[in-house]
Amino acid sequence: MTKKAEKISIGNTRDAALTILMAVEKQQAYSNLLLHQTIEKYAIDPKDRALLTELTYGTLQYKMTLDYYLQPFIKGKLDDWVLQLLRLSLYQIHYLDRIPDHAAVNEAVNIAKKRGHKGISGAVNGILRSILREGVRSTEEITDDVERLSIETSHPLWMVKRFVSQYGFDTTEKMLIENNEPPVQTLRVNLFKRTVEQVLSLFTQEGYTVAQSNIIPECIYLINGQAAKSTAFEKGFVTIQDESSMIPAYVLQAEPGMTVLDMCSAPGGKTTHIAEKMKNTGKLVAMDIHQHKLKLVKENADRLGFSFIETVEMDGRKALEVYPEESFDRILVDAPCSGLGVMKRKPDIKYTKSEKDFTTLKPIQLNLLESAYKLLKPDGILVYSTCTVDREENEGTTELFLQEHPDMELQAFPEVIKNIKEQPKDGILQLFPQDLRSDGFYVAALHKKN
Repeated sequence: MTKKAEKISIGNTRDAALTILMAVEKQQAYSNLLLHQTIEKYAIDPKDRALLTELTYGTLQYKMTLDYYLQPFIKGKLDDWVLQLLRLSLYQIHYLDRIPDHAAVNEAVNIAKKRGHKGISGAVNGILRSILREGVRSTEEITDDVERLSIETSHPLWMVKRFVSQYGFDTTEKMLIENNEPPVQTLRVNLFKRTVEQVLSLFTQEGYTVAQSNIIPECIYLINGQAAKSTAFEKGFVTIQDESSMIPAYVLQAEPGMTVLDMCSAPGGKTTHIAEKMKNTGKLVAMDIHQHKLKLVKENADRLGFSFIETVEMDGRKALEVYPEESFDRILVDAPCSGLGVMKRKPDIKYTKSEKDFTTLKPIQLNLLESAYKLLKPDGILVYSTCTVDREENEGTTELFLQEHPDMELQAFPEVIKNIKEQPKDGILQLFPQDLRSDGFYVAALHKKN
C-alpha cells in the first residue's frame, strides 16, 4: 500500500489519537515516540499533524481534570477505550475553541459505533450531550488548595505535595500551569559550521519564522514548520535541542585540546555542543550504557561534522576499569533522573512516576559522580546535570557529594549563565519550566582543588 493510500483523514485523526492514548495507558508506551511513528507511517498532512499532536498531548496533560469533569456523568463501569474516547472528546469540547461541540460529539459517536456496538455509541452520545447541556462542575468545590491545584493542572497529588514542600505554593503553581503549555521548538546553531545570522537568514529564505534567544546566543526559536525537514538541519548547521540543556556545555568550560568525558552522552545534544566549544580538537569521549543510543550520538556527530568524538559503550560507574584515575580535564555527568522537568514534552511521565523512583535513582547518581571524581584531574571541572526539578535529586545529591569530597568546591559560572537567573548559591542553577519556557533543568559546576 502506498503512503498516499494510507493517509489518515481528518475524521480518523481522532481515531489515531485514541489508539495512541490507549497504548500509553495500557503499555506505558512513550507518547512522543508513538506520535512520531503514527505521523511517519500515515504521512499525515501538516494541518492534521498539528491536530493529532494537540489532541494526544492535550488529553494526556489534562487527564485527571477531564476525569474530574466526567465523573458525575458516568454511571457504572466503562471499558478503558470508552473512557479514553470520552476524555478525548471532552478535551475538544472544553479546551479547544476551533472545533464545534457538535463535531466533537458526532466524531465520538462514529468512533464508538466502529469500535463497539450500538449501546456503547448511545452511552457516549448521552454522556457528552448531558455535559453540553449542564456544563462541567467547578474545581472550586475542592476546598483543599493543594488538592485543587492537583486536579486543575492534572498532576498527581503526591507530586504536587512534594513540590509545594520543596518550593512553596506559588512557584509550584506556575510550574504546573507551564507544564501544560505547548513546548517551544528550539534549535542550537552549530557555530563550527555557520554563524547564527547565516542560519537565521537561511530559515527565513525557506519560509520559516525564526527568532534568536536573548539567553543562549546560539539558541534559535523555530515558530513554524519541522526543523528536521530544513536545509539547515540536513547540512548540519543546526541540531534540535532544548534551550535549558544547552547550559551544561557553557558551564563545563571545555577548551580545544582538552581531554573531556561525557559520561551519559546519548542522544548527543550536549556531546556535540561540547565538541563545538572544543573546535573539533582534543579528545572527547561519549560514553553510554546503551549501544543503540550511542548510534544516535554517532549520527549526530557525523551530520554536524565532528570527527574526533570517540563513542564508548559502558556504564559510567565502571569507567575506571578502562581509564586511569585523573585522566580527564572536564567531565559531564548528565545523570539518569526522574525526568520531572520534561513533563511538558512527555506528559505521560506525570502518571508513570512514583516516589519510589527517587530511592532507586539516588545511589546511581552518587555512584556516577564518585566514578567521575576519581577520573577527574586536579584543577578539573565536573558538571552534574539533570532534567528534573526535584530538590532531593538535585541539590540533595550535590550536597551529599560535596560532604564526602572536601577537595571539591562549587565553581563560579560563566557570565552568560550567571545572567539567566539569580540563585542562592553560585555554581548551582535550578531552572523551572516557567523560567525560560523550556524544560526544567538543574546544573551544578564542581571544581577539584589542586
